[in-house]
Amino acid sequence: MTPSQTPVIIALTQTGAALGRRIQLSLPGAVVHGRAGRVADCDQSFDGLLAHAASLFAAGHPIIGICAAGILIRALAPHLGSKRSDPPVLAVAENGSAVVPLLGGHHGANRLARTLADVLDGFAAITTASDIRLGFALDDPPRGWKAAPGNAYNSFAAALIAGEPLRIDRQAGDTRWPDTQNLAIDAAASRVLCLTDKSLTPSDSQLVLHPPVLALGVGCERGCDPAELLDLVTQTLQENNLSPQAIACVVSLDLKSDEKAVLDLADTLQVPARFFAATALEAETPRLANPSTVVFAEVGCHGVAEGAALAAGGTTAQLIVGKHKSARATCAIARRPTDIDAAAVGRARGRLTVVGIGPGTADWRTPAVTNALARTTDVIGYGLYLDLLGGLIAGKQRHQSELAQEEERVRKSLELAAEGKDVALVCSGDAGIYALATLVFELLERENKAAWNRLEISVEPGVSAIQAAAARLGAPIGHDFCLISLSDLLTPWQDIERRLQAAADGDFVVGLYNPVSKRRRHQLEIARDTLLSGRPPETPVILARNLGRPTESTEVVQLGELTPDHADMLTLVLIGNRQTRHFRAGEKSWVYTPRGYANKKGDNSK
Repeated sequence: MTPSQTPVIIALTQTGAALGRRIQLSLPGAVVHGRAGRVADCDQSFDGLLAHAASLFAAGHPIIGICAAGILIRALAPHLGSKRSDPPVLAVAENGSAVVPLLGGHHGANRLARTLADVLDGFAAITTASDIRLGFALDDPPRGWKAAPGNAYNSFAAALIAGEPLRIDRQAGDTRWPDTQNLAIDAAASRVLCLTDKSLTPSDSQLVLHPPVLALGVGCERGCDPAELLDLVTQTLQENNLSPQAIACVVSLDLKSDEKAVLDLADTLQVPARFFAATALEAETPRLANPSTVVFAEVGCHGVAEGAALAAGGTTAQLIVGKHKSARATCAIARRPTDIDAAAVGRARGRLTVVGIGPGTADWRTPAVTNALARTTDVIGYGLYLDLLGGLIAGKQRHQSELAQEEERVRKSLELAAEGKDVALVCSGDAGIYALATLVFELLERENKAAWNRLEISVEPGVSAIQAAAARLGAPIGHDFCLISLSDLLTPWQDIERRLQAAADGDFVVGLYNPVSKRRRHQLEIARDTLLSGRPPETPVILARNLGRPTESTEVVQLGELTPDHADMLTLVLIGNRQTRHFRAGEKSWVYTPRGYANKKGDNSK
């Protein structure tokens, strides 16, 4: 499983969801999807299981279904491809007694089944012949290992299962794999398992695997063409007969953590990009083959490519390829005798995702936000908002602050990301509507810190309070509308009054945020009176409080009746325009604003 493939735990019942939460604690990044109408405690709801499971499978998500194996088999049978590409699919008994890997046994499903069986004190029903007979799978080596293209796994594994002798040619990598206790080891055997960092072509009698023992150090000028760096690396590997599949990570100076050429190279090689401070690279100066005073004068270390490669490999690494140069780029390669754990090397490029989690319920949280939260290492936000995320952020570093401490919260999120962490800054509703996305970019511009400017920053939208309030009562924002905050903490009150008058003159449907606080009560009265200057007192007003939460409440009153007692800081006040209708249909009260006004000449159905 790769980090981009979020494991999804599917629960059909509340009992299954409770088990899913247990699994989630032992499987960082996993999310729980629950059947709508049956499962309340989940990170995302779905309606039809067959279609939902098929879409997850097609997208490559590992699937853990807490249900009968037959359910998943029927859901996925029409969508099966090659066993070389199928993601892991497991069925788990609702009481945790059995874990059955159905697909992707050699893509992590068998290992995952054993892990979950240990966690749940159950039984992993492994049926793969090589796992049973040999105790391991040739095509499921340790993390970071990669196979040479063209390996004939099936015939090779069949021969070993039949008892044929094997010779292991270990040129590189961790000596703990494979477990040889069930193998017939013979130094003269014709069938060979070659573990190497060299570029070799497999044959029917030779299986080639590449342990992650090479650290690829790179440097380049700002704005270097990614193709130039890739060409340099490709040529260097070929000249030295080294396999790109033995590269554990692409490493460089932290000043290059936002350099497109470096990041694209790591993506092409499908390895992490990791970065070091200049002081860490300068410590490698005694081991450099080509120290440069020019480089030191520019960036504070005597070598970027060579220094980064050696720093990533550690004290036991050797520089096996010194600095190679193109017009604007450099590269060097260090080899470590044992596997390199890329996650423990230097720092990742820091990432900050500003997420809007919707008003409160997981049903109103977008899949993109759920996936971003599952991926992150650290979450920061107001305590109530973090509490609403429940098990989705279990096991992550949690940084909470008080509601008014917004700048401190944003600054903390930027600093954490600058440390190389993957941070989610959590907002309710939509992150860009009266929330913290704006403050992130305000601080970026105002302070212009180099470490912040190199971060990967994105904003994931959420369902806003006005959308949720409108949906609960019908379609009141079916025509032009605007949003106005009545809080004068950051906006002069005269500006707020001017906008209220403009909304009244323009006959906009108006959503009022922050309508009333303990110290502010008269502003809502002024807003009411201003809007009454352009619309009748019978205009419907929606009062929506704590939407999506257990204490949710909605009410419709007339504008002329609106008082500060109707609202607080958790209330969204949505005021209709002159055309907005309020009516009852059976037991339900509805509010809507027509798409075409009734007094407009011609057909208003368009």
